Amino acid sequence: MTAKPWLSHYDEGVPHTLAPYPSKTLLDVVDEAVRQHPDRTVLHFKGATVSYAELDRQSSSFAAALSAMGVRKGDRVALLLPNSPQMIIAEFGIWKMGAIVVPINPLYTGHELESALNECGAETVVVLTPFYGKIRDIFRKTAVKRVIASGIKDYLPAFKRLLFTLLKENKDGHRIALAAGDYWMNELISGNDGRSGPPCSVVPDDPALFLFSGGTTGKPKCAVSSHHALVISGMQISTWFGVLMETERDIILLNMPLFHVYAQLGIMTAGFMRKHPLALVPNPRDVDDLIATIKTLRPAVLPGVPTLFNALINHPKLRKDASVLRSVKLIVSGAAPLLLETKKRFEALSGGRIIDAYALTESMIASVCTPVLGPYKPGSVGIPLPDVAVRIVEQEKGVRELPAGEVGEILLHAPQLMLGYWQNPRESEAILRDGWLFTGDLGYLDEDGYLFIVDRKKDVIKPGGFQVWPREVEEVIAMHPSVSEVGVSGIPDDYQGEAVKAWVVLREGCPLTVEELKNHCRKELAAYKVPRHVEFRSSLPKSMVGKVLRRKLVEEHCAGSGT
Repeated sequence: MTAKPWLSHYDEGVPHTLAPYPSKTLLDVVDEAVRQHPDRTVLHFKGATVSYAELDRQSSSFAAALSAMGVRKGDRVALLLPNSPQMIIAEFGIWKMGAIVVPINPLYTGHELESALNECGAETVVVLTPFYGKIRDIFRKTAVKRVIASGIKDYLPAFKRLLFTLLKENKDGHRIALAAGDYWMNELISGNDGRSGPPCSVVPDDPALFLFSGGTTGKPKCAVSSHHALVISGMQISTWFGVLMETERDIILLNMPLFHVYAQLGIMTAGFMRKHPLALVPNPRDVDDLIATIKTLRPAVLPGVPTLFNALINHPKLRKDASVLRSVKLIVSGAAPLLLETKKRFEALSGGRIIDAYALTESMIASVCTPVLGPYKPGSVGIPLPDVAVRIVEQEKGVRELPAGEVGEILLHAPQLMLGYWQNPRESEAILRDGWLFTGDLGYLDEDGYLFIVDRKKDVIKPGGFQVWPREVEEVIAMHPSVSEVGVSGIPDDYQGEAVKAWVVLREGCPLTVEELKNHCRKELAAYKVPRHVEFRSSLPKSMVGKVLRRKLVEEHCAGSGT
Protein backbone atom coordinates (compact mmCIF):
# COMPACT_ATOMS: atom_id res chain seq x y z
CA MET A 1 0.00 0.00 0.00
CA THR A 2 3.01 2.28 -0.34
CA ALA A 3 1.43 3.73 -3.51
CA LYS A 4 -1.41 5.28 -1.44
CA PRO A 5 -4.28 4.37 -3.81
CA TRP A 6 -6.71 6.37 -1.65
CA LEU A 7 -5.30 9.64 -3.01
CA SER A 8 -7.13 9.11 -6.31
CA HIS A 9 -10.45 9.12 -4.42
CA TYR A 10 -10.06 12.50 -2.74
CA ASP A 11 -12.84 14.99 -3.43
CA GLU A 12 -11.99 17.65 -5.96
CA GLY A 13 -10.21 20.52 -4.26
CA VAL A 14 -8.74 18.44 -1.41
CA PRO A 15 -4.94 18.46 -1.74
CA HIS A 16 -2.89 15.31 -1.22
CA THR A 17 -0.75 17.11 1.35
CA LEU A 18 -1.02 20.23 3.50
CA ALA A 19 2.68 20.25 4.36
CA PRO A 20 4.58 22.22 5.36
CA TYR A 21 2.27 22.98 8.28
CA PRO A 22 2.60 26.49 9.73
CA SER A 23 4.63 26.76 12.91
CA LYS A 24 1.83 28.09 15.09
CA THR A 25 -0.58 27.25 17.92
CA LEU A 26 -4.29 27.89 18.39
CA LEU A 27 -3.22 30.89 20.48
CA ASP A 28 -1.63 32.31 17.33
CA VAL A 29 -4.77 31.51 15.33
CA VAL A 30 -6.96 33.46 17.77
CA ASP A 31 -4.45 36.34 17.85
CA GLU A 32 -4.75 36.62 14.08
CA ALA A 33 -8.56 36.59 14.27
CA VAL A 34 -8.53 39.30 16.94
CA ARG A 35 -6.37 41.53 14.75
CA GLN A 36 -8.47 40.94 11.62
CA HIS A 37 -12.02 40.46 12.90
CA PRO A 38 -12.24 41.28 16.64
CA ASP A 39 -16.05 41.52 16.71
CA ARG A 40 -16.73 38.35 14.75
CA THR A 41 -18.63 35.69 16.71
CA VAL A 42 -16.62 32.63 17.64
CA LEU A 43 -19.04 31.00 20.14
CA HIS A 44 -22.82 30.68 20.30
CA PHE A 45 -24.36 29.58 23.59
CA LYS A 46 -28.06 29.55 24.48
CA GLY A 47 -28.76 32.81 22.67
CA ALA A 48 -25.57 34.54 23.82
CA THR A 49 -22.46 35.06 21.73
CA VAL A 50 -18.74 35.47 22.41
CA SER A 51 -16.54 37.36 19.96
CA TYR A 52 -12.89 36.70 19.25
CA ALA A 53 -11.97 39.86 21.16
CA GLU A 54 -14.01 38.73 24.19
CA LEU A 55 -12.47 35.26 24.10
CA ASP A 56 -9.00 36.80 23.98
CA ARG A 57 -9.67 39.31 26.77
CA GLN A 58 -11.36 36.90 29.16
CA SER A 59 -8.84 34.12 28.61
CA SER A 60 -6.01 36.61 29.28
CA SER A 61 -7.73 37.67 32.51
CA PHE A 62 -8.07 34.04 33.53
CA ALA A 63 -4.39 33.48 32.73
CA ALA A 64 -3.49 36.39 35.00
CA ALA A 65 -5.56 34.86 37.80
CA LEU A 66 -3.90 31.46 37.37
CA SER A 67 -0.49 33.10 37.45
CA ALA A 68 -1.32 34.91 40.68
CA MET A 69 -2.32 31.54 42.20
CA GLY A 70 1.03 30.03 41.32
CA VAL A 71 0.21 28.08 38.16
CA ARG A 72 3.31 27.80 35.98
CA LYS A 73 4.33 26.46 32.59
CA GLY A 74 3.97 22.70 32.39
CA ASP A 75 1.46 22.47 35.25
CA ARG A 76 -1.69 20.46 34.61
CA VAL A 77 -5.09 22.08 35.10
CA ALA A 78 -8.10 19.75 35.13
CA LEU A 79 -11.44 20.86 33.67
CA LEU A 80 -14.72 19.28 34.76
CA LEU A 81 -16.88 21.41 32.52
CA PRO A 82 -19.51 20.81 29.84
CA ASN A 83 -19.33 22.40 26.40
CA SER A 84 -19.73 26.05 27.38
CA PRO A 85 -17.97 29.41 26.96
CA GLN A 86 -16.17 28.90 30.27
CA MET A 87 -14.70 25.64 28.94
CA ILE A 88 -13.17 27.36 25.90
CA ILE A 89 -12.10 30.46 27.87
CA ALA A 90 -10.45 28.29 30.51
CA GLU A 91 -8.58 26.28 27.88
CA PHE A 92 -7.11 29.34 26.21
CA GLY A 93 -6.28 30.92 29.56
CA ILE A 94 -4.44 27.78 30.64
CA TRP A 95 -2.56 27.63 27.33
CA LYS A 96 -1.51 31.28 27.66
CA MET A 97 0.23 30.28 30.89
CA GLY A 98 2.03 27.45 29.11
CA ALA A 99 0.10 25.03 31.31
CA ILE A 100 -1.59 21.83 30.12
CA VAL A 101 -5.34 21.31 29.80
CA VAL A 102 -6.73 18.06 31.22
CA PRO A 103 -10.43 17.74 30.34
CA ILE A 104 -12.16 15.11 32.49
CA ASN A 105 -15.61 13.62 32.11
CA PRO A 106 -17.78 15.42 34.72
CA LEU A 107 -19.91 12.27 35.07
CA TYR A 108 -17.05 10.29 36.57
CA THR A 109 -17.78 8.82 39.99
CA GLY A 110 -15.64 9.93 42.91
CA HIS A 111 -13.51 6.80 42.55
CA GLU A 112 -12.89 7.43 38.85
CA LEU A 113 -12.24 11.11 39.41
CA GLU A 114 -9.70 10.41 42.13
CA SER A 115 -7.82 8.03 39.82
CA ALA A 116 -7.84 10.52 36.94
CA LEU A 117 -6.56 13.41 39.04
CA ASN A 118 -3.79 11.29 40.50
CA GLU A 119 -2.81 10.04 37.06
CA CYS A 120 -2.39 13.55 35.61
CA GLY A 121 -1.09 15.19 38.83
CA ALA A 122 -3.27 18.29 38.47
CA GLU A 123 -3.02 20.79 41.32
CA THR A 124 -5.79 23.05 39.94
CA VAL A 125 -9.33 22.07 39.00
CA VAL A 126 -12.03 24.13 37.28
CA VAL A 127 -15.42 22.58 37.92
CA LEU A 128 -19.07 23.25 37.11
CA THR A 129 -21.11 23.82 40.26
CA PRO A 130 -23.18 20.56 40.21
CA PHE A 131 -19.93 18.57 40.33
CA TYR A 132 -18.21 20.74 42.95
CA GLY A 133 -19.20 18.39 45.79
CA LYS A 134 -17.46 15.44 44.12
CA ILE A 135 -14.21 17.39 43.98
CA ARG A 136 -14.49 18.45 47.61
CA ASP A 137 -15.16 14.84 48.65
CA ILE A 138 -11.97 13.44 47.11
CA PHE A 139 -9.51 16.29 46.60
CA ARG A 140 -7.56 15.51 49.81
CA LYS A 141 -6.70 12.13 48.27
CA THR A 142 -5.10 13.93 45.31
CA ALA A 143 -2.51 16.64 44.63
CA VAL A 144 -5.25 19.28 44.11
CA LYS A 145 -4.54 22.59 45.88
CA ARG A 146 -6.87 24.98 44.08
CA VAL A 147 -10.55 24.58 43.14
CA ILE A 148 -12.28 27.07 40.85
CA ALA A 149 -16.05 26.81 40.39
CA SER A 150 -18.18 28.10 37.54
CA GLY A 151 -21.94 28.34 37.14
CA ILE A 152 -23.56 27.42 33.83
CA LYS A 153 -25.68 30.58 34.02
CA ASP A 154 -22.63 32.88 33.92
CA TYR A 155 -22.74 33.12 30.13
CA LEU A 156 -26.49 32.99 29.57
CA PRO A 157 -28.33 36.03 28.20
CA ALA A 158 -29.78 38.23 30.97
CA PHE A 159 -33.39 36.98 30.75
CA LYS A 160 -32.39 33.30 30.59
CA ARG A 161 -30.02 33.86 33.49
CA LEU A 162 -32.88 35.24 35.58
CA LEU A 163 -35.16 32.33 34.70
CA PHE A 164 -32.40 29.86 35.49
CA THR A 165 -31.80 31.48 38.88
CA LEU A 166 -35.48 31.38 39.77
CA LEU A 167 -36.48 28.01 38.37
CA LYS A 168 -33.50 25.66 38.03
CA GLU A 169 -30.41 26.75 39.93
CA ASN A 170 -31.38 25.37 43.32
CA LYS A 171 -33.59 22.52 42.12
CA ASP A 172 -30.94 21.06 39.79
CA GLY A 173 -28.01 21.36 42.21
CA HIS A 174 -26.32 24.37 40.62
CA ARG A 175 -26.50 26.59 43.72
CA ILE A 176 -23.54 25.96 46.01
CA ALA A 177 -21.57 27.62 48.77
CA LEU A 178 -17.82 27.65 48.23
CA ALA A 179 -15.51 26.25 50.86
CA ALA A 180 -12.94 28.64 52.29
CA GLY A 181 -10.05 29.17 49.89
CA ASP A 182 -11.92 28.17 46.72
CA TYR A 183 -12.70 30.59 43.89
CA TRP A 184 -15.42 31.64 41.47
CA MET A 185 -14.19 31.69 37.86
CA ASN A 186 -16.29 34.72 36.88
CA GLU A 187 -14.89 36.72 39.82
CA LEU A 188 -11.34 35.79 38.88
CA ILE A 189 -11.94 36.98 35.32
CA SER A 190 -13.68 40.24 36.30
CA GLY A 191 -11.10 40.93 39.01
CA ASN A 192 -8.27 40.63 36.49
CA ASP A 193 -9.96 42.43 33.59
CA GLY A 194 -7.40 44.08 31.35
CA ARG A 195 -4.55 42.04 32.78
CA SER A 196 -2.66 39.06 31.45
CA GLY A 197 -0.23 36.61 32.91
CA PRO A 198 3.51 37.24 32.71
CA PRO A 199 5.03 36.73 29.26
CA CYS A 200 5.25 33.01 28.54
CA SER A 201 6.75 31.46 25.43
CA VAL A 202 4.42 28.77 24.08
CA VAL A 203 5.77 26.96 21.02
CA PRO A 204 4.11 24.38 18.76
CA ASP A 205 6.04 21.44 20.20
CA ASP A 206 5.00 22.17 23.79
CA PRO A 207 2.44 19.82 25.36
CA ALA A 208 -1.05 21.33 25.28
CA LEU A 209 -3.49 18.64 26.27
CA PHE A 210 -3.88 15.37 28.17
CA LEU A 211 -6.67 13.05 27.04
CA PHE A 212 -7.46 9.86 28.91
CA SER A 213 -7.17 6.55 27.09
CA GLY A 214 -6.94 2.93 28.11
CA GLY A 215 -4.12 2.25 25.66
CA THR A 216 -3.22 -1.42 25.30
CA THR A 217 -3.85 -2.44 28.90
CA GLY A 218 -7.19 -0.82 29.75
CA LYS A 219 -5.68 1.15 32.65
CA PRO A 220 -6.45 4.85 32.03
CA LYS A 221 -3.40 6.84 30.94
CA CYS A 222 -2.87 10.40 29.74
CA ALA A 223 -2.18 10.67 26.02
CA VAL A 224 -0.23 13.88 25.44
CA SER A 225 -1.02 16.21 22.54
CA SER A 226 1.25 19.01 21.39
CA HIS A 227 -0.02 22.46 20.46
CA HIS A 228 0.99 21.77 16.88
CA ALA A 229 -1.21 18.66 16.78
CA LEU A 230 -4.29 20.81 17.37
CA VAL A 231 -3.42 23.03 14.42
CA ILE A 232 -2.56 20.08 12.14
CA SER A 233 -5.77 18.22 12.98
CA GLY A 234 -7.83 21.36 12.50
CA MET A 235 -6.30 21.96 9.09
CA GLN A 236 -6.86 18.37 7.94
CA ILE A 237 -10.48 18.17 9.11
CA SER A 238 -11.51 21.64 7.93
CA THR A 239 -9.94 20.97 4.51
CA TRP A 240 -11.90 17.69 4.24
CA PHE A 241 -15.13 19.47 5.24
CA GLY A 242 -14.33 22.43 2.99
CA VAL A 243 -15.85 20.92 -0.14
CA LEU A 244 -19.28 21.60 1.40
CA MET A 245 -18.53 24.51 3.72
CA GLU A 246 -18.52 28.25 3.26
CA THR A 247 -15.63 29.75 5.20
CA GLU A 248 -16.65 32.02 8.09
CA ARG A 249 -20.35 31.65 7.42
CA ASP A 250 -21.34 28.09 8.22
CA ILE A 251 -21.83 27.23 11.88
CA ILE A 252 -20.44 23.99 13.33
CA LEU A 253 -22.27 22.33 16.21
CA LEU A 254 -20.00 21.49 19.12
CA ASN A 255 -22.32 19.01 20.77
CA MET A 256 -19.92 16.12 21.37
CA PRO A 257 -18.21 16.48 24.78
CA LEU A 258 -14.90 18.31 24.82
CA PHE A 259 -13.27 15.76 27.15
CA HIS A 260 -13.26 13.45 24.10
CA VAL A 261 -10.72 13.62 21.27
CA TYR A 262 -13.58 13.69 18.75
CA ALA A 263 -14.76 17.14 19.84
CA GLN A 264 -11.50 18.53 21.16
CA LEU A 265 -9.22 17.86 18.18
CA GLY A 266 -11.68 16.90 15.46
CA ILE A 267 -14.42 19.50 15.68
CA MET A 268 -13.32 22.47 17.80
CA THR A 269 -10.01 22.86 15.99
CA ALA A 270 -11.69 22.70 12.56
CA GLY A 271 -13.88 25.63 13.56
CA PHE A 272 -10.96 27.74 14.74
CA MET A 273 -8.76 27.04 11.73
CA ARG A 274 -11.33 28.33 9.22
CA LYS A 275 -13.14 30.74 11.55
CA HIS A 276 -16.44 28.86 11.57
CA PRO A 277 -18.54 29.87 14.59
CA LEU A 278 -19.02 27.05 17.10
CA ALA A 279 -22.45 26.39 18.63
CA LEU A 280 -21.94 24.93 22.10
CA VAL A 281 -24.36 22.29 23.37
CA PRO A 282 -23.65 21.45 27.03
CA ASN A 283 -25.52 18.15 27.32
CA PRO A 284 -25.11 15.82 24.33
CA ARG A 285 -27.96 13.63 25.61
CA ASP A 286 -30.52 16.46 25.75
CA VAL A 287 -31.97 15.86 22.30
CA ASP A 288 -34.70 18.48 22.78
CA ASP A 289 -32.07 21.15 23.45
CA LEU A 290 -30.04 19.98 20.46
CA ILE A 291 -33.08 20.23 18.18
CA ALA A 292 -33.88 23.70 19.55
CA THR A 293 -30.28 24.81 18.90
CA ILE A 294 -30.40 23.51 15.34
CA LYS A 295 -33.73 25.24 14.73
CA THR A 296 -32.41 28.58 16.03
CA LEU A 297 -28.87 28.67 14.61
CA ARG A 298 -29.25 26.61 11.41
CA PRO A 299 -25.82 24.95 11.63
CA ALA A 300 -24.14 23.36 8.62
CA VAL A 301 -22.25 20.57 10.43
CA LEU A 302 -23.69 18.07 12.91
CA PRO A 303 -21.16 15.75 14.57
CA GLY A 304 -22.49 12.72 16.37
CA VAL A 305 -22.48 9.03 17.09
CA PRO A 306 -24.97 6.39 15.90
CA THR A 307 -26.85 6.59 19.21
CA LEU A 308 -27.61 10.26 18.58
CA PHE A 309 -28.74 9.69 15.01
CA ASN A 310 -31.09 6.91 16.13
CA ALA A 311 -32.51 9.21 18.81
CA LEU A 312 -33.13 11.95 16.24
CA ILE A 313 -34.69 9.53 13.76
CA ASN A 314 -37.18 8.45 16.41
CA HIS A 315 -37.83 11.87 17.95
CA PRO A 316 -41.50 12.98 17.74
CA LYS A 317 -40.59 16.57 16.82
CA LEU A 318 -38.57 15.48 13.80
CA ARG A 319 -41.11 12.89 12.76
CA LYS A 320 -43.61 15.73 12.68
CA ASP A 321 -41.32 18.25 10.97
CA ALA A 322 -37.92 17.13 9.71
CA SER A 323 -37.33 20.48 7.97
CA VAL A 324 -35.54 21.59 11.17
CA LEU A 325 -32.54 19.61 9.93
CA ARG A 326 -32.45 21.04 6.43
CA SER A 327 -29.64 23.49 7.20
CA VAL A 328 -27.32 20.58 7.97
CA LYS A 329 -25.08 19.89 4.99
CA LEU A 330 -22.64 17.51 6.63
CA ILE A 331 -23.16 14.91 9.36
CA VAL A 332 -20.08 13.30 10.88
CA SER A 333 -20.37 9.90 12.54
CA GLY A 334 -17.51 8.73 14.69
CA ALA A 335 -16.44 6.90 17.86
CA ALA A 336 -18.71 3.88 17.26
CA PRO A 337 -19.76 1.64 14.35
CA LEU A 338 -22.33 3.22 12.01
CA LEU A 339 -24.90 0.81 10.62
CA LEU A 340 -25.77 1.26 6.96
CA GLU A 341 -29.50 1.36 7.81
CA THR A 342 -28.92 4.21 10.26
CA LYS A 343 -26.98 6.12 7.61
CA LYS A 344 -29.73 5.70 5.02
CA ARG A 345 -32.52 6.68 7.38
CA PHE A 346 -30.79 9.77 8.75
CA GLU A 347 -29.69 11.03 5.35
CA ALA A 348 -33.30 10.67 4.17
CA LEU A 349 -34.54 12.53 7.25
CA SER A 350 -32.02 15.39 7.13
CA GLY A 351 -31.18 15.71 3.46
CA GLY A 352 -27.53 15.99 4.49
CA ARG A 353 -24.54 13.79 3.80
CA ILE A 354 -23.21 11.45 6.49
CA ILE A 355 -19.53 10.60 6.49
CA ASP A 356 -18.01 7.95 8.71
CA ALA A 357 -14.73 8.47 10.54
CA TYR A 358 -12.11 6.41 12.37
CA ALA A 359 -9.36 7.59 14.70
CA LEU A 360 -7.96 7.00 18.17
CA THR A 361 -7.23 9.22 21.14
CA GLU A 362 -3.55 8.38 20.64
CA SER A 363 -3.69 9.50 16.99
CA MET A 364 -4.97 12.93 18.05
CA ILE A 365 -7.65 12.57 15.36
CA ALA A 366 -5.26 11.64 12.55
CA SER A 367 -8.33 10.40 10.81
CA VAL A 368 -9.69 8.09 8.19
CA CYS A 369 -12.94 9.50 6.75
CA THR A 370 -15.44 8.79 4.04
CA PRO A 371 -15.04 11.25 1.16
CA VAL A 372 -17.66 13.97 1.57
CA LEU A 373 -18.80 13.87 -2.04
CA GLY A 374 -17.02 10.77 -3.35
CA PRO A 375 -17.91 7.08 -3.28
CA TYR A 376 -19.23 5.51 -0.07
CA LYS A 377 -18.48 1.85 0.48
CA PRO A 378 -20.77 0.11 2.99
CA GLY A 379 -18.77 -1.26 5.90
CA SER A 380 -15.79 1.00 5.26
CA VAL A 381 -14.76 3.90 7.50
CA GLY A 382 -13.21 5.68 4.51
CA ILE A 383 -9.76 6.75 3.39
CA PRO A 384 -6.85 8.54 5.12
CA LEU A 385 -6.92 12.34 5.25
CA PRO A 386 -4.05 14.43 3.84
CA ASP A 387 -0.71 13.44 5.37
CA VAL A 388 -2.27 10.46 7.15
CA ALA A 389 -1.13 7.00 6.07
CA VAL A 390 -2.44 3.53 6.89
CA ARG A 391 -0.67 0.19 6.78
CA ILE A 392 -1.94 -3.28 7.54
CA VAL A 393 0.64 -5.60 9.09
CA GLU A 394 0.64 -9.17 10.28
CA GLN A 395 -0.84 -9.47 13.75
CA GLU A 396 1.86 -11.32 15.62
CA LYS A 397 5.14 -9.65 14.69
CA GLY A 398 3.75 -6.42 13.26
CA VAL A 399 6.51 -6.18 10.64
CA ARG A 400 5.36 -7.61 7.31
CA GLU A 401 2.94 -5.38 5.43
CA LEU A 402 -0.07 -7.24 4.09
CA PRO A 403 -1.60 -6.88 0.63
CA ALA A 404 -5.06 -5.49 -0.11
CA GLY A 405 -7.90 -7.58 1.27
CA GLU A 406 -5.85 -9.36 3.94
CA VAL A 407 -6.73 -8.76 7.59
CA GLY A 408 -4.06 -7.58 10.01
CA GLU A 409 -3.33 -4.89 12.58
CA ILE A 410 -4.03 -1.30 11.52
CA LEU A 411 -1.11 1.13 11.76
CA LEU A 412 -1.45 4.91 11.44
CA HIS A 413 1.20 7.47 10.53
CA ALA A 414 0.62 11.22 10.74
CA PRO A 415 2.43 14.38 11.86
CA GLN A 416 0.15 14.92 14.88
CA LEU A 417 0.30 11.60 16.70
CA MET A 418 0.46 11.85 20.49
CA LEU A 419 3.82 12.65 22.03
CA GLY A 420 3.37 9.59 24.24
CA TYR A 421 1.67 8.62 27.48
CA TRP A 422 2.44 10.90 30.42
CA GLN A 423 5.24 9.41 32.52
CA ASN A 424 4.78 5.98 30.97
CA PRO A 425 7.60 5.29 28.50
CA ARG A 426 7.02 1.54 28.44
CA GLU A 427 3.42 1.86 27.25
CA SER A 428 4.44 4.64 24.85
CA GLU A 429 7.10 2.47 23.22
CA ALA A 430 4.65 -0.41 22.93
CA ILE A 431 2.22 1.59 20.80
CA LEU A 432 4.50 4.10 19.00
CA ARG A 433 7.24 2.54 16.90
CA ASP A 434 9.30 4.23 14.19
CA GLY A 435 6.69 6.93 13.73
CA TRP A 436 3.79 4.48 13.38
CA LEU A 437 0.90 4.08 15.82
CA PHE A 438 -0.01 0.45 16.42
CA THR A 439 -3.76 0.79 16.93
CA GLY A 440 -4.51 -2.71 18.16
CA ASP A 441 -7.49 -2.75 15.79
CA LEU A 442 -7.82 -5.34 13.06
CA GLY A 443 -8.89 -4.53 9.52
CA TYR A 444 -7.95 -4.47 5.87
CA LEU A 445 -7.52 -2.06 2.98
CA ASP A 446 -9.21 -2.78 -0.33
CA GLU A 447 -7.62 -2.07 -3.71
CA ASP A 448 -8.81 1.56 -3.59
CA GLY A 449 -7.28 2.17 -0.16
CA TYR A 450 -10.61 2.13 1.71
CA LEU A 451 -10.25 0.89 5.28
CA PHE A 452 -12.54 -1.77 6.75
CA ILE A 453 -12.53 -2.48 10.51
CA VAL A 454 -13.24 -6.11 11.28
CA ASP A 455 -12.29 -6.56 14.94
CA ARG A 456 -10.36 -5.13 17.85
CA LYS A 457 -7.30 -6.61 19.45
CA LYS A 458 -7.98 -4.12 22.19
CA ASP A 459 -11.34 -5.01 23.64
CA VAL A 460 -12.58 -1.46 24.08
CA ILE A 461 -16.38 -1.16 24.00
CA LYS A 462 -17.95 1.99 22.52
CA PRO A 463 -21.55 2.42 23.69
CA GLY A 464 -22.80 5.61 22.07
CA GLY A 465 -19.25 6.70 21.30
CA PHE A 466 -17.91 6.53 24.87
CA GLN A 467 -14.95 4.28 25.64
CA VAL A 468 -15.47 1.46 28.11
CA TRP A 469 -12.68 -0.91 29.03
CA PRO A 470 -13.87 -4.43 29.97
CA ARG A 471 -11.18 -4.87 32.60
CA GLU A 472 -12.38 -1.81 34.51
CA VAL A 473 -15.98 -3.06 34.58
CA GLU A 474 -14.87 -6.60 35.43
CA GLU A 475 -12.89 -5.35 38.41
CA VAL A 476 -15.89 -3.49 39.81
CA ILE A 477 -18.23 -6.48 39.34
CA ALA A 478 -15.67 -8.81 40.90
CA MET A 479 -15.75 -6.64 44.03
CA HIS A 480 -19.29 -7.87 44.77
CA PRO A 481 -19.15 -10.64 47.38
CA SER A 482 -21.60 -12.84 45.45
CA VAL A 483 -19.50 -12.88 42.27
CA SER A 484 -17.10 -15.71 41.53
CA GLU A 485 -16.10 -14.98 37.93
CA VAL A 486 -16.96 -12.35 35.36
CA GLY A 487 -16.32 -11.54 31.72
CA VAL A 488 -17.30 -8.25 30.06
CA SER A 489 -17.42 -7.37 26.40
CA GLY A 490 -19.35 -5.38 23.83
CA ILE A 491 -22.27 -6.83 21.89
CA PRO A 492 -24.02 -5.40 18.82
CA ASP A 493 -26.80 -2.98 19.71
CA ASP A 494 -29.15 -1.26 17.27
CA TYR A 495 -29.36 1.88 19.41
CA GLN A 496 -25.90 2.35 20.92
CA GLY A 497 -23.84 0.65 18.20
CA GLU A 498 -22.35 -1.47 20.96
CA ALA A 499 -23.64 -2.25 24.44
CA VAL A 500 -21.80 -3.42 27.53
CA LYS A 501 -22.65 -6.97 28.57
CA ALA A 502 -21.44 -8.90 31.61
CA TRP A 503 -21.40 -12.67 31.92
CA VAL A 504 -21.32 -13.57 35.61
CA VAL A 505 -20.73 -16.75 37.60
CA LEU A 506 -22.04 -16.51 41.17
CA ARG A 507 -20.57 -18.05 44.28
CA GLU A 508 -22.45 -21.09 45.47
CA GLY A 509 -25.30 -20.17 47.79
CA CYS A 510 -24.97 -16.42 47.06
CA PRO A 511 -28.06 -15.24 45.15
CA LEU A 512 -27.91 -11.98 43.21
CA THR A 513 -30.35 -10.26 40.86
CA VAL A 514 -29.49 -8.31 37.73
CA GLU A 515 -30.77 -5.07 39.26
CA GLU A 516 -28.75 -5.60 42.45
CA LEU A 517 -25.59 -6.06 40.37
CA LYS A 518 -26.32 -2.97 38.28
CA ASN A 519 -26.87 -0.92 41.44
CA HIS A 520 -23.49 -2.12 42.70
CA CYS A 521 -21.88 -0.97 39.44
CA ARG A 522 -23.59 2.42 39.54
CA LYS A 523 -21.80 3.21 42.79
CA GLU A 524 -18.35 2.85 41.19
CA LEU A 525 -18.85 3.49 37.47
CA ALA A 526 -20.18 6.24 35.24
CA ALA A 527 -23.62 5.39 33.88
CA TYR A 528 -22.42 4.53 30.38
CA LYS A 529 -20.03 1.90 31.82
CA VAL A 530 -22.74 0.04 33.75
CA PRO A 531 -23.61 -3.17 31.87
CA ARG A 532 -26.78 -2.84 29.87
CA HIS A 533 -27.09 -6.63 29.78
CA VAL A 534 -26.19 -9.21 32.43
CA GLU A 535 -26.23 -12.97 31.95
CA PHE A 536 -25.70 -15.38 34.85
CA ARG A 537 -23.89 -18.57 33.88
CA SER A 538 -22.53 -21.67 35.55
CA SER A 539 -19.10 -21.22 33.91
CA LEU A 540 -17.15 -19.05 31.47
CA PRO A 541 -15.12 -20.23 28.46
CA LYS A 542 -11.39 -19.97 29.12
CA SER A 543 -8.12 -20.42 27.32
CA MET A 544 -5.53 -23.04 28.25
CA VAL A 545 -3.93 -20.59 30.68
CA GLY A 546 -7.25 -19.73 32.30
CA LYS A 547 -7.98 -16.42 30.57
CA VAL A 548 -11.67 -15.72 30.01
CA LEU A 549 -12.39 -15.79 26.27
CA ARG A 550 -14.43 -12.64 25.77
CA ARG A 551 -14.67 -13.19 22.02
CA LYS A 552 -16.19 -16.63 22.59
CA LEU A 553 -18.80 -15.08 24.87
CA VAL A 554 -19.74 -12.58 22.19
CA GLU A 555 -19.92 -15.30 19.55
CA GLU A 556 -22.27 -17.33 21.74
CA HIS A 557 -24.42 -14.29 22.37
CA CYS A 558 -24.67 -13.47 18.67
CA ALA A 559 -25.43 -17.07 17.77
CA GLY A 560 -28.20 -17.18 20.36
CA SER A 561 -29.74 -13.88 19.31
CA GLY A 562 -29.41 -14.50 15.59
CA THR A 563 -27.25 -11.41 14.99
